[in-house]
Amino acid sequence: MFEEENAQWGLVHALVLDGKGGARSIARTELDDLQLQAHESLWLHWDRSHPQTQTWLRKSSGLSEFSCDLLLEENTRPRLLQLSDSELLLFLRGVNLNPGAEPEDMVSVRIFGSAQRVISLRLRPLRATEELLAQLEAGKGPKTASEIILYMAQYLTNKVQDLVSCLSEVVDDEEEKLDADERYTPEHGEVLQIRRRAAALKRFLAPQRDIFGQLTRIKLPWFVEDDGDYWNELNNSLTRYLEELELTRERVGLVLEAEDRRLSVRMNRTMYRFGVITGIFLPMSFLTGLLGINVGGIPLSGSPYGFLVACVLMVSVALGQWWLFRRLRWV
Repeated sequence: MFEEENAQWGLVHALVLDGKGGARSIARTELDDLQLQAHESLWLHWDRSHPQTQTWLRKSSGLSEFSCDLLLEENTRPRLLQLSDSELLLFLRGVNLNPGAEPEDMVSVRIFGSAQRVISLRLRPLRATEELLAQLEAGKGPKTASEIILYMAQYLTNKVQDLVSCLSEVVDDEEEKLDADERYTPEHGEVLQIRRRAAALKRFLAPQRDIFGQLTRIKLPWFVEDDGDYWNELNNSLTRYLEELELTRERVGLVLEAEDRRLSVRMNRTMYRFGVITGIFLPMSFLTGLLGINVGGIPLSGSPYGFLVACVLMVSVALGQWWLFRRLRWV
């Protein structure tokens, strides 16, 4: 009920965390008079494209104009910005798993965080927020504002792992097929698409890894004591995924190089065979052309065995050439 009402305002989710892993939904109309208890935290997840979102953010959120401008900026890259009063802005990217979308066309989530409040904005749906909601409904979700941000980053990172593993498996299959069948030709469009995806993912994951590294060193008063350890694990995970993406790009290059070498060897072998055949038939063509001249004095022209002798002569020339080519190791 609240979700349908909130959707008219551009508010996707409005949840008050109970500090025990659960949460309760609230309506948009309750925000102005909401009083949080000491153990509670508020999470507001907005649709950035909705006009009401922009109106609320600038007039009712209490955020500075500078923060609003950054949160509503059209194009962003992963970044972390510390604000006054122990607040922060965090821009993250996640794999685009929406129907019909390219996974490397990564979706952006902008987050404002403070001691008891988290405001997140998205343009397209995120699987990470859906999983976070499921955890809260089961009573196993985040308990504080800092854990909301951490959980969201974890779910975004997990989706990256699935995509990186998928790309690696495709390259594994191509390598196995190349090794098993000399005549196998990889689909160049598909292989090149893997390389493009790996490059697009690296574009956003590299700065996001650096952000996770910064969060391991930030000591905000509202962060949970062991948050730094979890941010460090996320940093290590992204580092591993980036290394896997770089390895995948190199392996794609090796697959293409192997195919180019095979094509080159196959072409050289074919041209070599044509050269040998041409070399064998060239003298015979010369002899047939010479003997076919319509002039008198052609040897054995008057003999009934002349044609047979000419054929034997040409076969002898061909065999002699074959013996010579074998001796010279040309064939």
